[in-house]
Amino acid sequence: MKQRALTLGIVALLGATLALPALAQTGQKSSSTDNSPAQSKGEERADANKHVDRALQAVQTMEKDLRLKKLMQQAKGIYIIPDYGRAALGVGAQGGAGVLLVHQQGKWSGPGFYNFGGISLGPQAGVTAGPVAMLLMGDKALNIFNSNNKFSLSADVGLTIARYSARETGTAGQGDIIMWSGEKGAMAEMNVGVTDVNFDEKETRGYYGKDVTAQQIVSGGMSAPKAQKLLGALPK
Repeated sequence: MKQRALTLGIVALLGATLALPALAQTGQKSSSTDNSPAQSKGEERADANKHVDRALQAVQTMEKDLRLKKLMQQAKGIYIIPDYGRAALGVGAQGGAGVLLVHQQGKWSGPGFYNFGGISLGPQAGVTAGPVAMLLMGDKALNIFNSNNKFSLSADVGLTIARYSARETGTAGQGDIIMWSGEKGAMAEMNVGVTDVNFDEKETRGYYGKDVTAQQIVSGGMSAPKAQKLLGALPK
């Protein structure tokens, strides 16, 4: 009897041991469903909607300056970085996400979503978080958004950049790009530019519910009923 009990115990132990890999696989499969395509798509859509909402807030702030509002009316497009993080001396401390809207024949296109590496600054520290916008005043600045998979918006690629200041009237409008910051004086007397800009295919797809190319955005061919508040706030 003792020998039979011992044998049954060994068999039970072996059975439990053999079952462990199956239980581990089950656990792995369960955790993998947390990153399902549907969930990822939902996260991309939520991020895109958040960026559009924050871009609207930036536009509403910009329109309080009537001279800046007039420049927005003249622009071929606008690249809005709704919430740029703190920047260190010389080079942006972190990247982020931006929203591109194209202005053609008195109408604004639906948004395109772009990630970037950082904002390069001149020899001045202390730039705090806040919205940043780049007014694309000509086709040269606009077309660069579909010229490469990765590009920069700076003097290094042949773009002239004017730094907008509410106190200065002489230079505004005399550049391919006019850069504005929501932080008072943050962009004054700096050599600025945005580096490593990339079209975010996933976030744009999440927003529109289908594949959309950078060329479709830049051509102004995308309509976006979900962005009506933002489009309505932009001056025609």
